[in-house]
Amino acid sequence: MSGEFKAVVDVDRPVQEVFAYLADGRNDPRFSPRVLKIERIPDTPTAVGTVFRSTVKDAGMKTAREFRITGLQAPVRLRWTEASKNSVTVREGGYDLESLAEGRTRVSVFNVLEGHGVGRLLVGLALAAAGKDAPAFGIRIKTAAENDIGPG
Repeated sequence: MSGEFKAVVDVDRPVQEVFAYLADGRNDPRFSPRVLKIERIPDTPTAVGTVFRSTVKDAGMKTAREFRITGLQAPVRLRWTEASKNSVTVREGGYDLESLAEGRTRVSVFNVLEGHGVGRLLVGLALAAAGKDAPAFGIRIKTAAENDIGPG
């Protein structure tokens, strides 16, 4: 079983700056409290093939995660897939960004989750939790990006 959750939020910062902020996955802990630590490999600007290794905490359990960038079209599109072997993984995820008037950016984020082994039984619960949190996740992205990028 697999399924998708998504969030859409408008950020009061220019698209190029929001894209650069989101493409640097090391910023994820600023808006995703489940990410405890994260590193970029290689430690160069994000490109197709870049890997982000993280430790996350879900449902009280810490797990190692590894995401590989599979698509990048600055400043409008970023795609990733999870390479780690966990019971529930992200088959595909991404950001789509749209430039709006007055230096604002619409950010759409999605993740397609799939279960493996016992994770096939858990993926529905993971999707329900992620879907319930999606609006708040969008607001956390907006808040972090606006605070960290600062006004133009």
